[in-house]
Amino acid sequence: MALNFCNNNSLSAITTIPASISGGGLNLISTQTASGNANISITSGIDSTYKEYIIKCIGVHLATNDARFDVNFSSDGGSNYNVTKTTTAFRSTHNESGTGGALGYETGQDLAQSTGVQSLCNCNNGDDDNICVTIHLFDPSNTTFVKHFIATVNTNRDAAQQQYIAGYCNTTSAIDAVQFGTSSGNIDAGTFKLYGVS
Repeated sequence: MALNFCNNNSLSAITTIPASISGGGLNLISTQTASGNANISITSGIDSTYKEYIIKCIGVHLATNDARFDVNFSSDGGSNYNVTKTTTAFRSTHNESGTGGALGYETGQDLAQSTGVQSLCNCNNGDDDNICVTIHLFDPSNTTFVKHFIATVNTNRDAAQQQYIAGYCNTTSAIDAVQFGTSSGNIDAGTFKLYGVS
């Protein structure tokens, strides 16, 4: 195997990259916009094309105060969202008043071999309250191993809150659909983007 090197002396002097070095990138597959939806389902585009998919939930506003925002996965094209999951979660928070800074394990958000929804966060429904989420789903079409995922969640409830959830769908079936929902009311607004990582 031949090795390719950039022979320039500094990063500012690099004018070309050898053809065998791939730049990688996000490839937008789909975009959905919520407007009073009970849930948002991504039922196409998650297949064997990419080894990693990223879902971005941007500016999600819930219609009901103190409602939970959830995710679940499907292995049958979205007919059922009940894949068995084991997860772990922790959260950092800091109040607007400058008090209450904390970092802790979230026992109420972890799952142990559960087919239920994975809680991403709770959020209020004030005019300026919203949720932003990035989920990485790894090798969902693999039919040998479990399917790992990582979620990073930012929200505000009179405090800056960042939550981290990681786990795996405990199935060797391909994961081919993802659904977002809320414990009460609906998803008042938000943009949901699916990317493949090349």
